[in-house]
Amino acid sequence: MSLSRILVSAAGVGLAAFAVSTAGSDAQAQARRATVANIITGEGLPNPTPVVTKNWGTLPAGRTWGTSAGVDIDPKDGHVWAYERCGAGTAGGGPVDCENNPVDPVFKFDRKTGAVLANIGKGVMVTPHGIHVDKDGNVWIADFAGNKAGDRGHQVHKFSPKGEKLLSLGIAGKPGSADGQFNQPNDVVTGPDGSIYVSDGHDAQGFTTAAQVAEGIKRGATSRIQKFSPDGKFIKSWGGIGVKHGEFRTPHALMFDSKGRLWVADRGNHRLEIFDQNGTYLESRYAYGRISGFFIKNEQVYAIDSESGPYNHVGWRNGVRIGPLDEDRVVAFVPPFEREDRVYQGTAGEGVAVDADGNIFAAEGPNSIRQAGGAFTKYSPK
Repeated sequence: MSLSRILVSAAGVGLAAFAVSTAGSDAQAQARRATVANIITGEGLPNPTPVVTKNWGTLPAGRTWGTSAGVDIDPKDGHVWAYERCGAGTAGGGPVDCENNPVDPVFKFDRKTGAVLANIGKGVMVTPHGIHVDKDGNVWIADFAGNKAGDRGHQVHKFSPKGEKLLSLGIAGKPGSADGQFNQPNDVVTGPDGSIYVSDGHDAQGFTTAAQVAEGIKRGATSRIQKFSPDGKFIKSWGGIGVKHGEFRTPHALMFDSKGRLWVADRGNHRLEIFDQNGTYLESRYAYGRISGFFIKNEQVYAIDSESGPYNHVGWRNGVRIGPLDEDRVVAFVPPFEREDRVYQGTAGEGVAVDADGNIFAAEGPNSIRQAGGAFTKYSPK
């Protein structure tokens, strides 16, 4: 879809009306132009959650917040599950990660108070990346980096609500492109029948030429969806590195909608791709920016852009864009924090979830954790 079509779609939103009457002076005309909805900058779009709580959630004594990219809502009790990377300030770990700082990285927070209700996952992962809570309250985590010893990481793990490890997919510490093997898995979700879907491959978002794509494929980079049975047996995969529908440049997040369709945040291609449960491409959304994470609630899409920057998606402001499920249209916008070196664009988190009261929770990644003051931010209605 062209940019002009996106802007026309946004301009038709009822919430993007003129603020003054059509009669009057040049000043009034300028005011009218300033209030037309612009999905790229967010100007003229309402913010449904203007109350910002930075550094949300209780951190156990003696610990320092690490980055995150994932947050979800427990379907059984409505509380918030999320993770932080054991104090690591970057996405891929470094001096500190969950390998050399073996603390419990996965938290369950009281959605109202931020108090810790559970803390699990110690000694299993290197760098947690995606999170999903299934209908039974089990917690799934994608671990997208490996350790130096080559015996941990590049897997997906299923935990009980109490922290018991129930299942692991992939080969521990061994990245690869074979069926059932992962190379930097980003996210995991379970389908209506319990089947497991994993988005695999993080590097391709940086491939901007055909030569880079070819080189990436040659060295084993992936950008695909893998499907498994409920008990973890490989069924099929689809996708590859590219820009065609059904191809991806980093499938960064996954979610099912109420119609049983699988949505994929194709971050490097600046779109959401929609599939049936067998991987057949259905349609796309282009109005949400360079999407790191998204959440579907009450037939509305909440998509968070943490990665649009001056050199990879010029002009697009970070933040949460909100629109109706069945239209490629944005009707509301939650603005980002400001950051001097991301002029005009600001910085926002990578993961997003919405609770029953309309509160939006953001998981802060390496681009935004300093401005946010912690791993999680809560945005609330007045």
